[in-house]
Amino acid sequence: MNRALTTAVIGIGSAQVMKLPLFYLKTRKWDWSQLTQTGGMPSSHSSGVSALATYIAMKRGLSAIDFAVSSVFGAVVMYDAMGIRRAAGEIAVEVNDLDEQVERLAKQHPGLYHARRRKALKERLGHLPREVVGGALLGIAIGAFSYMLENKK
Repeated sequence: MNRALTTAVIGIGSAQVMKLPLFYLKTRKWDWSQLTQTGGMPSSHSSGVSALATYIAMKRGLSAIDFAVSSVFGAVVMYDAMGIRRAAGEIAVEVNDLDEQVERLAKQHPGLYHARRRKALKERLGHLPREVVGGALLGIAIGAFSYMLENKK
């Protein structure tokens, strides 16, 4: 089995599982959908790419081409999670608020008709910088642990 791929998938899965108790500590509610949600602490994207890059760095060295590729790939993924995906989530918040604003206007102007959207846009898409850093630290630990386990055999 491909140990690098397995390490990355474990990084992603671990971050997703950690979201459940962290969400509970924050809200005092169990929300099992946290296991499949995007966004939140820690970033599973960051965890996966950091686990992969760390494992490759320890296995092949910092001068290996596959480490360079995984590092650049990881940087793009983490930048995207904090930038574009987060901005899209913020836009979704504003669009979802438009329904309420138009309904208030419709009450002030009885002739105005507004059909409310059936489903709100998903707002939690991206990550805050601390969520990306948390995911990256988790991934580094998982990548290093995977490498150390492999070398014990």
